[in-house]
Amino acid sequence: MIQLKKVLLASLITASFVAAEVQAATEWNVSLWGKRRAFTENVEKLAELVNKKTNGDFKLNISYGGLSKSRENLDGISIGAFEMAQFCSFYHKDKNPTITVTELPFTRDLSLKRITEIYQQVYANPIVQKDLARWNATLLMPTPLPQYNIISKTDTLHKLSDFKGMRVRGPGGIMGVLSKLGAVKTGVPFSEVRQSMDSGVIDAATFAPHAHLATKTYKVGKWASTNLNLGSANCPVVVNTDALNALSAKNRAALLGSVDQALDYYVDNYDNNVFGKYEKAIKDAGLDLVTFTPAQTAELNRLSESVRDEWVKKYAGKFDSRSLYDFTEKLFNQ
Repeated sequence: MIQLKKVLLASLITASFVAAEVQAATEWNVSLWGKRRAFTENVEKLAELVNKKTNGDFKLNISYGGLSKSRENLDGISIGAFEMAQFCSFYHKDKNPTITVTELPFTRDLSLKRITEIYQQVYANPIVQKDLARWNATLLMPTPLPQYNIISKTDTLHKLSDFKGMRVRGPGGIMGVLSKLGAVKTGVPFSEVRQSMDSGVIDAATFAPHAHLATKTYKVGKWASTNLNLGSANCPVVVNTDALNALSAKNRAALLGSVDQALDYYVDNYDNNVFGKYEKAIKDAGLDLVTFTPAQTAELNRLSESVRDEWVKKYAGKFDSRSLYDFTEKLFNQ
């Protein structure tokens, strides 16, 4: 009997140690898409920092397409299918209308560092936080992107009227302007852009440099714009709010305390590597470079103003769109 008690006691002690280890280890699933690229380096660096700061007690398991489709990541966050995800607001603007404010054509070519600061301040706006709370989502960090430019397989563009009938893949703000010039917004998944250009489903794509590199649009294009300056996409990284609240104080501090470092790494990588690679790629491919004239830029800016006004009117009944727009415009103009 004494021996049996010793065995049982030993088993209980072992079980308690195992349970403690299980409780101590926290793993989050992170839903991304495509492949690892400049666009995902903020998340990759965040995972590295969190793992290091917690000595492996908190791990971010990154999946590229294995957890959800890119356009369903916000839905997955809302039901707790995974704890962290990246998505682009123009994928489903009706689900997250407030953050589409940053995709409006403010006609400003700003540094990635400044864009990062603007997005973080917009994410902290109570109107935006309330909007994302409907999905049980907390905005963790932005994925700052430079101004988008076009690569097209059509004959080289010389005048703005050449946009008429052009089938273009792009986010809301840019397409709002180009649609007024007769371009046709044509949605295709990111992974199918190159194939869609090859087959003629789309004539052109508007992307940040990293995405043109990833999809290799320059291999089928004839020309590329250099100064479109009609905005970019807003692609935040969000976390499930319940999962965030359930973290231990140590793990929560490690996660939140690593955001700025991850963003600094992302921006440095983009500034020092991506821009140069993109410029070399389009040069080597022999693409014509289209630089809009001052008169053309003035016309694009005039159309941009109407697109911004339309956004305010469209969402006026859903939230204080005027207040959020004014707040964001001020940030872009500082």
